[in-house]
Amino acid sequence: MSNAYMENGAALRNGVRDWLRWWPVWAPVAATLWSALYATLGIWWMTGRGSFPFGAGPRSGPAASLFAGVNPAAASPVVAGLSLAGVVVALMMLRGQPRAGVRRALLGYAWFMAVTLLVLVPDARAIVAVAYAPAFLIGAPFGWPPADFSDAIPWSVLNQYLCIMGGLAWAATAIAFARAARGVCIACGRGAAAPRWTYPAAARQWGKWATATAVIMPLPYAITRFAWAFGIPLGIDPAVLRVAASLRDLGAAAALGSVALTGSLLTLGLSMRWGDIFPRWLPFLRNRRVPPMLAIVPATLASLLIFAAGLSVLRESIRSALRGESWVAIDLVGLLWPLWGLSLGTATLAYYYRRRGRCAECERR
Repeated sequence: MSNAYMENGAALRNGVRDWLRWWPVWAPVAATLWSALYATLGIWWMTGRGSFPFGAGPRSGPAASLFAGVNPAAASPVVAGLSLAGVVVALMMLRGQPRAGVRRALLGYAWFMAVTLLVLVPDARAIVAVAYAPAFLIGAPFGWPPADFSDAIPWSVLNQYLCIMGGLAWAATAIAFARAARGVCIACGRGAAAPRWTYPAAARQWGKWATATAVIMPLPYAITRFAWAFGIPLGIDPAVLRVAASLRDLGAAAALGSVALTGSLLTLGLSMRWGDIFPRWLPFLRNRRVPPMLAIVPATLASLLIFAAGLSVLRESIRSALRGESWVAIDLVGLLWPLWGLSLGTATLAYYYRRRGRCAECERR
């Protein structure tokens, strides 16, 4: 029994590694399927059926959303057209390397889709749902918070997660296509003249600065939320805090502060030893090697959500300033979020370069 279990476990781990290793092959397929899905949805929305998740309509985005106020009748054809073009582009990229002019056009469209889906579509609601998840999971047996978690992820927010998945597929497609054009390994990007800053020793140095920045950036947010939980109107209108207290919403502020503080502490692992080797006090895992993807995947997703949310806060802050509102009406600590997302993404990239090791595809050459 134990031998069979260990053999099955090893087969599963190898299967996961093989699946990850072949991402340059399946990423264009995923981009094609995602584009086909949203082309179909776009055509469906053009008929006036379904709930259009962008801009105007049921449960539309807040003012901080870039697409707030977008009319479904006008936006649905745009979604359908861009997605149909995406299907064509992804299929052309799957066929191989065309001539230089066409290659640059395909690559440009792939990056356009990636940036749009990863940066422009998501807003603060995406990360709010993630931040509230631990509070719902821990407080569910005690009936707190007094709301259904499904209310935090309506279709308009779920659509953002689907768009992030599509953006990741398009980004991976663009990276693999560009590497193939340069004649380097499509799996790792290494070639005859790899940049010095991608070497593990160099990544360790510049990664420390990025990690330190990513650790510091969420602390002002955590401090303000803990202050609100204790009734201190730090960076907020006292009247707003009194209303929140009367609605018993200050527990949510403490929960969000705890999530930010936990994220800051976990970020330290990107440059410390316990991010490479599990610490001795962890049962069953002590002194074992930390799988790189265990840190890279959640840190990458967090950096994308934080950066997108930061842009959302920045847009709303600019609108508040233009309306002549006082500084207490502006979430000043939220203005640090774009820098937080960028620094966390940079620290994650350094961790990847430091931990990626040898490439099986390069060794086969």
